[in-house]
Amino acid sequence: MHRMLYNLRYLAISQTITSRISIVGILTLSMLIGCQKNMNGFALGTLERDRIAHTATANEIVIELPVDQGQQVQKGDVLVKLDNQLQSALTRKAEAYVLEAQANLNKLRNGARPEEVAAANAKLEGAKAALTESEAAYSRAQNLISQKLVSQAALDQARATRDANSAAVHEAEEALLILTNGTRPEDLAMAEAKLAIMQAALASENRKLDDLTIVATRDGRLDNLPWNLGERVTMGSPVAIVLAGKAPYARVYVPEPYRVNLKTGDRLQVHIDGVAQTIEGTLRWISIEPAFTPYYALNQEERARLMYLAEVQLPDKYADLANGVAVQVELP
Repeated sequence: MHRMLYNLRYLAISQTITSRISIVGILTLSMLIGCQKNMNGFALGTLERDRIAHTATANEIVIELPVDQGQQVQKGDVLVKLDNQLQSALTRKAEAYVLEAQANLNKLRNGARPEEVAAANAKLEGAKAALTESEAAYSRAQNLISQKLVSQAALDQARATRDANSAAVHEAEEALLILTNGTRPEDLAMAEAKLAIMQAALASENRKLDDLTIVATRDGRLDNLPWNLGERVTMGSPVAIVLAGKAPYARVYVPEPYRVNLKTGDRLQVHIDGVAQTIEGTLRWISIEPAFTPYYALNQEERARLMYLAEVQLPDKYADLANGVAVQVELP
């Protein structure tokens, strides 16, 4: 009898415990489902800013750092100055080459001066006079040799002198034509091409000179200066890093089921760790390709694993927020 009562009491206690466990399990499952459903309506990520790395274009020494790390900078502000003495000399050399090429082109375009033409005319007249004299001497030599009063060598010498003076006349005439007819088009084209080459070289040297003064290309905050004053930087290495923009943006991953309802310009609610109020941001960009693309057919569960990277811009008044802070963006 006692054993039967004991068994009945044990059975009643077991049923009670089982019922309580079932109730707790149902409540827990409901909470998990609610949490899961709640988290599925958010895109998680962090606050970020565009990182602009200004690199060195030459192995030169840092001679000036006009802006301290952490300060706000505007587009065009000087961030770092590198030694430019060598590049300045190369630029002046290129300028001299341009002046030389320009002067040569002007000379060809202007043609000969009057003095040069007069000198060429005088030289032609002298050559003609010498030719006339040599022709007369040759004629006399022919008459004298017929009378056997001069030798054959004297006649040959007179003929040679006449021919040389005739060639000199032709040379003087051609020289005068070169001066009076102007420059050949081909020579002008060559001079113009040389000037263009020198001007391009000068532009290149000027650009290299300008690049030794590092300026901000966007508004933002100067985050880091990797090189100290007086150090020789390595070409291609960052010399100034700027975090662009005023307020950061939330870089988040949007689950695949919510992608179809989002477009650039949408207003979204952003929750930031440590900030009590909800901030309204603007969706400035969202990827058209998922971050994870499996090669097999996607069922409903697997599609939820697809994530689309998105950026939600915060208003400028939140410029003091730091990078890397965790955020949650409500999804429609």
